[in-house]
Amino acid sequence: MLRMLLRRLVLGAARVAIVSVIIFAGVELLPGDACTAFPEREAKGKLLENCREAQGLNRSAGERYFEWALGALQGDLGVSANGQRSISELIGDRLANSLLLAACVLVLGVPLAIFSMTIPEFVSATVLILVFSIWLGWLPGIVLTLAHAPASEFFPEILLPVLVLTMVMTAHILRMVRSSVIEVMAGDCVHMPTLKGVPYWRIVFRHALPNALLPAINVVALTIAWLLGGVVVIEVVFNYPGLGRMMIDTISDRDLPVVQAIAPIVATVYVGVNLSADLLTMVANPRLRTLHMRRK
Repeated sequence: MLRMLLRRLVLGAARVAIVSVIIFAGVELLPGDACTAFPEREAKGKLLENCREAQGLNRSAGERYFEWALGALQGDLGVSANGQRSISELIGDRLANSLLLAACVLVLGVPLAIFSMTIPEFVSATVLILVFSIWLGWLPGIVLTLAHAPASEFFPEILLPVLVLTMVMTAHILRMVRSSVIEVMAGDCVHMPTLKGVPYWRIVFRHALPNALLPAINVVALTIAWLLGGVVVIEVVFNYPGLGRMMIDTISDRDLPVVQAIAPIVATVYVGVNLSADLLTMVANPRLRTLHMRRK
């Protein structure tokens, strides 16, 4: 198992590196840069040359990427091209906000999913804003709290985003768990207790549900990674100052240092959560452990 873990870690690190290269190249191909992104700060002639020199944009793309990668490996994400602020400080506030949103959704969504068709989140978000903000006036429709504010100040502004994401996540996971339960209920692990006269509720909770949850582990892991990585659509709709909205804003600003810092963080979250799900599945399923030992 240790060998498998090391192999997965190496593959995960390689995936994060590839993502960082793709993101860097993608932003490089966009028209304009941090010095020409908006007309109000557009630079020309000598001013443009000085701006690009100050931002390091006059150097080759490869040189700038490898300089960033070397700093990132040492924990230095650099400074933002827009305002020259520390990227670690900028991302820290947004990441904390995304974690707050994800934690609230997970507390509500996972239990509901375990014990239809999914409506797209932008549709459910719009409907809930219309009903609870415009018609009833019970909850705010957008988040006005600043990114660096303490978590307690995001309530009740965070309630509608949490409700929308909970609906999306619950429908997705519930569908997977239901399909797994139906498949397991048709298997031998249920037929034998049924023939022996075991009560139905005990068959479901003692025999069917534990086996049915194993395939759902990866779905839950992907959902958690989706939440922790920043839910772009919801954060934009509700003006929520999370990591996903920050990525959109910095791409619009051509703020490559911040974009380049966010991408590996999101990729690392996905790789880490999926690795945890694989290990949890192996621990929970004796057959997978046996198969792994045979391969060794």
